Amino acid sequence: MSESTFTVPTVDISAYVTGGSPQARADVAAQIDNACASVGFIQVTGHGIADGTIDGLKSAMDDFFGLDLDTKKTYRVEGANRGYTAPKTESLRLSAGVESASRMNDFFEAFNIGVEARSITDVDLDEADYGINLWPGVDGYRDRVEAYFAEARRVARTLTTIFADALGLEPEFFTKLTDHSIDVLRMNNYALPPGTDIALDGDLTGMGEHTDFGLVTVLWADQVAGLQVLSADGVWHEVSPADGALLVNLGDLTARLTNDRWLSTLHRVKPPVVDGTVERRRSAALFHDGNADAVISTLESHLGFDNGLAYEPIRVTDHIAAKLAGSRGGKLNVGAVREAARLSGAAR
Repeated sequence: MSESTFTVPTVDISAYVTGGSPQARADVAAQIDNACASVGFIQVTGHGIADGTIDGLKSAMDDFFGLDLDTKKTYRVEGANRGYTAPKTESLRLSAGVESASRMNDFFEAFNIGVEARSITDVDLDEADYGINLWPGVDGYRDRVEAYFAEARRVARTLTTIFADALGLEPEFFTKLTDHSIDVLRMNNYALPPGTDIALDGDLTGMGEHTDFGLVTVLWADQVAGLQVLSADGVWHEVSPADGALLVNLGDLTARLTNDRWLSTLHRVKPPVVDGTVERRRSAALFHDGNADAVISTLESHLGFDNGLAYEPIRVTDHIAAKLAGSRGGKLNVGAVREAARLSGAAR
């Protein structure tokens, strides 16, 4: 598949956001089904997140990542998927079951917040699955980030409603899997100094090859080169969000539900270098991962796909733990067999 023929489908989901007709919603569901089965990435418009909310997110990210490194490191939460991640302390490639030549070499920095167990009072939840947020001492940071987090979570829930329609499932199917979902917002900054001349040594990467862990990811990103997705023929393709669009991709758990008819697409971020110099690049990914105690099994309607070799049922908490042990703990995820096989056949 050449660069000229590879496209990420654009789908306007406003019929689900603003109350469209049954036919309009059916048209959206059909488009989503096609996009999920053919690419696994979608340009989503009509999502309803106001420009001011996105501007607030961007300014909050700028304020935090503009702090000096020593200050940012004080917001590191050891052993939890929260707080600050410094450059070169993760390797997403390990989460996909493939060794990285220079191990923890992803040069992005990040800050994570998410749903806290103590915010969900009707279910007894383990803090180890959900974490406790640590908020930087930056004026207005929490309000700006939480405003975007709430809206991105709304979009994720809208998408799973569309997924249920697209897959012919009962309307509440995903609600039962996500009523206390592990939702995490990861704000990323690609931390080589903008404007500097660099010589890339072949090992340095912005974010290593990986699939996302959960059900669906809602991504805001700068329109700066770097994000690449792997097509079915093993070729990497550049992807940039269209004006006003969010990039949406499926995670491993949705791929498991559909026995890989819908794709958990491998993707990576290469150094955002234009004409030999680094450009600033930011992104914010909302991971809608499902309830920690939910068990994900292949849908009966999809058992015939992938030569009938269905995934084994797995608890969300166990799947997420194995993936995080790779990316953040440096431990090869030996369970990521299908992801590793696809990576082994990919062009560099």
